[in-house]
Amino acid sequence: MAHILVAEDERDIRELINFTLMFAGHQVRLAANGAEALEMAIAATPELIMMDVRMPRMTGYDACREMKQVEALKSVPVVFLSAKGQDEEVQTGIDVGAVAYILKPFSPDDLARQINDILKQHGLA
Repeated sequence: MAHILVAEDERDIRELINFTLMFAGHQVRLAANGAEALEMAIAATPELIMMDVRMPRMTGYDACREMKQVEALKSVPVVFLSAKGQDEEVQTGIDVGAVAYILKPFSPDDLARQINDILKQHGLA
């Protein structure tokens, strides 16, 4: 079981991710935008951070850049979620510090499998 922070501005998607990850046995905290995710990550370091790319107040890219400047968060894997899967978008995510990029829409089973694979790759499962 991992402690996962999820930042997603669309409530329905946020709740779907929450349910999926909790059903897979993880503890989940939810943020509605990048600024809130940054504050929450600094307050209590998660083991994995999942963020939408385009959110109000602070994009996922900007939040990730800021997180990677915080010593306690430098090694926390960040996974981006986005409906835009162009090579340039994915590369930007990797450039700011993400370890993976999951495209929307996704099935709950596929999301749980991908997150569990990422956790295993980082010695967190």
